[in-house]
Amino acid sequence: MLGSAYDALPAQVQALHDMSGQRRWSGTAQVRRGTGLVSRLVAGVIGFPKAGTDVPVTVTFTPDQGIERWTRDFGGRRFTSWQRRGAGRNDALLVERFGVIEVALALVVEGQRLLLVPRRWSCLGVPLPKALLPRGTTFETEVDGRFVFNVEIAAPGVGLIVNYRGWLQPDA
Repeated sequence: MLGSAYDALPAQVQALHDMSGQRRWSGTAQVRRGTGLVSRLVAGVIGFPKAGTDVPVTVTFTPDQGIERWTRDFGGRRFTSWQRRGAGRNDALLVERFGVIEVALALVVEGQRLLLVPRRWSCLGVPLPKALLPRGTTFETEVDGRFVFNVEIAAPGVGLIVNYRGWLQPDA
């Protein structure tokens, strides 16, 4: 999806996104969760990880006909999303589905980081108001030879839902 910009990404970011077959990466993360009622409900419904430090994390990537399933396990708490290239007005965007919610993300290369910027969202295919679109600082990079991630999801009027950040390495 990134064309020649993909070549500018750090090696570990490129390796993580290699869709040549099923693979698994492991590492650790720090997780923060919002404390408000709505943020706790949203995080619980989606299955986001509970707050913690040095949480063991594994991510299994399973590609299948242009769609890739990401199964994340944070200390025994699992949640799954599906990623694919968008279609129609979203054809330049990555679409990630969490249950009945889809978020269309712009992939932006900024220096050595790959930013994932929310642009649109929908529920069961029905577009949702952009004013309520979740936001946050989400990026991938490489530090000391490791894939490093930061995923922050916050909603207007709600605040932080979840922020997980850490590192991953490919399993042997």
